[in-house]
Amino acid sequence: MDQLGLNIPTLIAQLANFVVLLLLLRFFLWKPITRMLDERQHRIRESLETADRVREEAQASERAIQGQIEEARREGQKIVANSQQIASRIQEEGRQQAQVESEALLARARSEIQLERDDAIAGLRKEFADITVSAAEKIIGQSLDRSAHQRLIDEALAQSTLQETKS
Repeated sequence: MDQLGLNIPTLIAQLANFVVLLLLLRFFLWKPITRMLDERQHRIRESLETADRVREEAQASERAIQGQIEEARREGQKIVANSQQIASRIQEEGRQQAQVESEALLARARSEIQLERDDAIAGLRKEFADITVSAAEKIIGQSLDRSAHQRLIDEALAQSTLQETKS
């Protein structure tokens, strides 16, 4: 082996040193390094699981928020619809009230016109009666009994009014 350039005692010593070094590394370095790598792997796995859980929670929160937004939108639409119904109801009530007031004003105006007409007719009757009595006095040349003639004139006017209303 000398021809190959190998020294057997040195080779055995180097092999023994290598085995001792390998055993020392295995007991003192290999276990702490593998433990450290296992712990790191475990922390990475936990971090990934936490990230997945946080992502799922974020998605759930986003869905919940989206549901709340949709609910608020529906509620807003209901409020708008109710407001429109109330507005149209108020408008209709105002229209009806205006119609009632208009009809009341019209009825009041008609009754006032009727009262004025009746007053005018009564005034005309009185004037007509006075003119008739005065004319009759002048024609006859003497004073007639005013109350008797007034009664006769009122009866004649009442009869003529009844005939006019029947026509």
